[in-house]
Amino acid sequence: MTETAAVSTAELAVSARSLSKRFGDVTAVEGVDLDIVDGEFLTLLGPSGSGKTTVLRLIAGFEKPTSGTVLLSGQDVTALAPFERDVNTVFQDYALFPHMNVQQNVEYGLRVKGVPKGERRQRAIEALASVQLAGFEKRKPAQMSGGQRQRVALARALVNRPRVLLLDEPLGALDLKLREQMQVELKQLQRQVGITFVFVTHDQEEALTMSDRIAVFNAGRIEQVGTPAEVYERPATPFVAGFVGTSNLLQGDVARQVLGSDGVFSVRPEKIRIANHMESVGDGEHSAAGTISEVVYVGASTRFVVDLEVGSSLVALQQNLQTTSMQVQDMRGRQVRLIWRREHETEIGSGRVDPNFTTEENTD
Repeated sequence: MTETAAVSTAELAVSARSLSKRFGDVTAVEGVDLDIVDGEFLTLLGPSGSGKTTVLRLIAGFEKPTSGTVLLSGQDVTALAPFERDVNTVFQDYALFPHMNVQQNVEYGLRVKGVPKGERRQRAIEALASVQLAGFEKRKPAQMSGGQRQRVALARALVNRPRVLLLDEPLGALDLKLREQMQVELKQLQRQVGITFVFVTHDQEEALTMSDRIAVFNAGRIEQVGTPAEVYERPATPFVAGFVGTSNLLQGDVARQVLGSDGVFSVRPEKIRIANHMESVGDGEHSAAGTISEVVYVGASTRFVVDLEVGSSLVALQQNLQTTSMQVQDMRGRQVRLIWRREHETEIGSGRVDPNFTTEENTD
């Protein structure tokens, strides 16, 4: 189904049209169409080798497309060099100059552009304040934590006041707790400055946490574009269902016996309730009987793998509200019935979806 764009060209910060990139015999990106709205936080999500970073580099100008075009604010910039585009890029390794202090690092791009010293200093101070680093101007990068260095890299990009900020897995080098903290801070910063953020990651939780919309990449193409809720709750393809979070796929004989339908259906583990083997099913529910074959205790919740009587297996997620690790481990080998509401089943198509925006009249 082809969907009509619901925004005008004037509202688009980035437009990619029929974008392809080949490196010798390897096709990294093939036929990508993508519109990014001015002021939104869009994440390019996918596994390694899916084409997401190549698309970011094509937008930045670090790579030239084999075919297709890149437009920034409606202007064709396909042939322009990176410094001629109104974008800035933040990399995973920060790329800070170790011999310069923080202020000098942030001012560097402005100095190259010939911005007067007084203006450079004022803009650098403002940029550092925007990332909560006021008072750190004289420190060297080596004197700062990983999260602080990441903020310096952001300030250095923001000081140029770009129309679009490109972020290539910028949190990848941080430990888990700092990474989670920076996810929240980055989203808050993006709201404050109002700049379009295009963020690359392979981390599904990171994408769901931060994004206004997510473009899911696979094998050089876009599988689906949508809000985090749309991508998670209504995956368009089996790949999206399996890659964005954990999903159970019911298909073939299993779908016919359990759901009474042909096709491929997705049910998320947290939507499934584990009940007594003999419990009856209520109106608007589906169920499947089976035996718990594996129990994975992860603190706040437990993941149960259940081998179904009709074949295949399903994963159910249960919050550990009143159970301990020993209690849930004792459930291995127990016969149970898995129950879920029918509205939590999503039928999945096998084809790709059009990545343009939906209209109010056509949102399926």
